Amino acid sequence: MEGVKHIVAVASGKGGVGKSTVTVNLALAMAAEGYRVGILDADIYGPSQAQMLGVAEGTRPQAAGENRFKPLEAHGLQAMSMAFMVDTREPMVWRGPMVAGAFQQLLTQTAWDDLDVLFIDMPPGTGDIQLTLAQKVPVNGAVIVTTPQDIALLDARKGIEMFRKVNVPVLGVVENMSLHICSNCGHGEPIFGEGGGERIAEEYETRVLGRLPLTMAIREQVDSGRPTVVAEPDGDVTATFRSMARQIAEQVQGQQTEGPSISFSD
Repeated sequence: MEGVKHIVAVASGKGGVGKSTVTVNLALAMAAEGYRVGILDADIYGPSQAQMLGVAEGTRPQAAGENRFKPLEAHGLQAMSMAFMVDTREPMVWRGPMVAGAFQQLLTQTAWDDLDVLFIDMPPGTGDIQLTLAQKVPVNGAVIVTTPQDIALLDARKGIEMFRKVNVPVLGVVENMSLHICSNCGHGEPIFGEGGGERIAEEYETRVLGRLPLTMAIREQVDSGRPTVVAEPDGDVTATFRSMARQIAEQVQGQQTEGPSISFSD
């Protein structure tokens, strides 16, 4: 893809596990590590990255030549989403081929500006958009987001199997909501179970990139358009996101020993 060196898909297979929150914070953490980073919101039916990045309702991208658009910029990221194209209150009542076509346009008609990494916030499931991505662009790897709950792990396995079928390496698993932290007393309790991320990582011979707590602050921060990495740059959760970003960068760069020589920006 023109203007993009590496592409990382963030997927879950299941909705409601915090995938979009993880995606935006991973992208911000990668940018904090010194890389040029973009984020593409691939959820055509329910785009959420506009609000998480604090982009005002009604903000539209500028044209960049014929049938091309400049990505919006927020918190140092380049961003593109269906939310920038339509009224977010209107439902997208589209069949699968139309959704896949809209995603392909967002992907290929955005004038990305010299990105080291483009994170793609995938919608739930293993359908049209996932197949379109695998067929149209070279994806360097996928990050799987899950909670420790057995029901979430069922769909996370499907997500991993899907990427395996299309020869996209799984870079690791993010275990979200691994421990609930009480905002009053600070007590931690694994309300969704324990060890789920580790079990699935071991099963598929990948790694647990990191574990994230279930806290009110993380939810409040993305709802307000200032995700955790921006709101608390020196906090423990941000340190976890930056550790995960470094692991992803290391793996993506390591792939180049067997392929074309591509270097990250200084």
